Amino acid sequence: MSDAKLAQSVANLGRALIRLEEAVAPLESSSSLAVDGTIQRFEFAIELFWKTLKRRLAIEGIETATPRETLGAAFQARWLDDETTWLDMLADRNRTSHIDDENMARAIYARIRGYAPIMLGAYHRLFPA
Repeated sequence: MSDAKLAQSVANLGRALIRLEEAVAPLESSSSLAVDGTIQRFEFAIELFWKTLKRRLAIEGIETATPRETLGAAFQARWLDDETTWLDMLADRNRTSHIDDENMARAIYARIRGYAPIMLGAYHRLFPA
């Protein structure tokens, strides 16, 4: 795995996190469009996050196969602070694939508003500019 691929993954992740931050930054919105858009940006950002971690772990000689395994290895490497929160993020990402309940969507949306700063903080710590 080349460092160029990692650099591209980091750049893509950075852009995705900026878009997620834009989605959660405005005033609390109750529109279905805001909820749906934020959830979609979250899905994209968490997917890029674990895949970028997987690339960085591979460069370090640590092979992982699944998102859960990757997050666990990143936690073991002390790259992530709160394993439970990251696993909660992953569980919410998995739930978003099957949301047909407006109340569940709004509950996940509310949690995403708390996840975004954690993701941004980890990104800046792991991949300083």
